[in-house]
This record gives sequence, structure tokens and C-alpha cells, in this order.
Amino acid sequence: MRTYEFGDRHKPVVLLLPGTCCHWKNNFFNVIPYLERYFYVVCISYDGFDENEEATFPTMLEETEKIESYVKKRFQGHVCCIYGCSLGGSLVGLLAQRHQISFEHGILGSSDLDQEKPLHAKISCSIATLFLHAALQGKFDMTARLLKKATKSDYLEKMLSFFGIDGDKKDFISKKSIYNQAYSDLITSLEDQIEQNGLTVHCFYAQKMGKKYLERYKKHFKSPDIRKHCLKHEELLACYPKLWSEEVARCCGF
Repeated sequence: MRTYEFGDRHKPVVLLLPGTCCHWKNNFFNVIPYLERYFYVVCISYDGFDENEEATFPTMLEETEKIESYVKKRFQGHVCCIYGCSLGGSLVGLLAQRHQISFEHGILGSSDLDQEKPLHAKISCSIATLFLHAALQGKFDMTARLLKKATKSDYLEKMLSFFGIDGDKKDFISKKSIYNQAYSDLITSLEDQIEQNGLTVHCFYAQKMGKKYLERYKKHFKSPDIRKHCLKHEELLACYPKLWSEEVARCCGF
């Protein structure tokens, strides 16, 4: 696992956790300049998804432990805010329920918090891994371009860029890392009514995803702060970086 830090170290720390199969820079580089107005910005780059190391993503719990170890060593076990994009929201939940580090604000970026039985997870993740690995090798560039042209969707283009699809090839990301990340996320369950002293969990609820996700937030977290947006999954982050940054800042009292 690698980390990338930006800004004034004297400001409150915000930790950014990427989504499924996302490169940290693709996921967050556009919002870092806005966040630096309020925070010292730290981007986590997961095992297996960073070009500067040879590693394979292990499991969600093992990656959680590595994040905890980093926060303890670098920031004495405490940061102001942790934002989890999509799958990263599951890690926010795991960090909150384990009580190994403290943070004042945990933000779920329209995370789906999906859970599946091991057999179903193996099947769905095996299929998804084949597609995502091929896409990251640049094999679907033309398909992606045609899809974007047909839909004329800025949102689709931005979401594809999170994965690095139709952009720079991510040859360093292995099938094993993709599979391990997706599979362990689906079988690693969160507790119900998670709470931690001094922590407020904020959920960026993308209403176009459907009401079942709102119910999941209320199920897994005690008294979550629901921030409703009439948008699609992570559309606020993908398409409106300045507004997204301001919403993160508001969650933290700025």
C-alpha cells in the first residue's frame, strides 16, 4: 500500500479511499486542489493498484489493518475525516467498527455495501474480473469511445476514467488483485448500528441509485447524516468536483 500527501501539514487531515479497481490519481486528482483549501490531503493507493510497487490486493480486512497501521504511525492514530469512494465506503465502515483509530467524520460516497454468499460472489467476481482486466489492458478502448459517443454522457466518461478505461493502460494491475478486492468486499460484512465516540458518519446518498441503499446506510450506521443528491452513483465526485469538495468541507464543519 502506498500513500500520497498534499498540502499544508498543519491543516486537518482528510484520508481519501478509492473505489473498486480505481487508481488513486484517476479517482481523486481533480478534487485535490479544492480540498487543499481546507485539509491536508492523503490519498491511499491500495495494494495491487499502484505502479510504484509490486503487490497483490489481499483482503478488505488486511487492507483495513494496513490503513490503521499507517494512521497510527503517521498521525498518532487520529485524522479528521475519511472519505470512501464506492468500495472505499466499506473500508470506512470497517475502520469505524474496529475502533483501532479515531476520526471525527467518515463519509460514504454513494457506496452500495452489497453482500453476497461466497458461491455467488465467486461467480460474479470471476466474470467481472475478466472484463475489468481486459479493459485496463486497453482492449476495450474503442468500445468505450463508441459507448460514450452513443450516449453523449459526460457522467459515463468520468466514471470510466475512474477505472482508467479509455486512458492510460494499467498493465500493473493483475487479475488476482481485481478478483481479491471485489470478492472480499462482497463477503466481508459490516456490523449493524456501527458507532464510535466522537464520530459522525455522513452518507452521500445518490437518490437515482434507489431507496434500498438508503435503508442499508440506516441499517449499518447509528444515526447517519444522510446527504441526499438527486444524482447517480458518485456523480457528485465525478462531474462536480468543486461542489463535492465543498460538501466534504461542510460535513467537517467548514
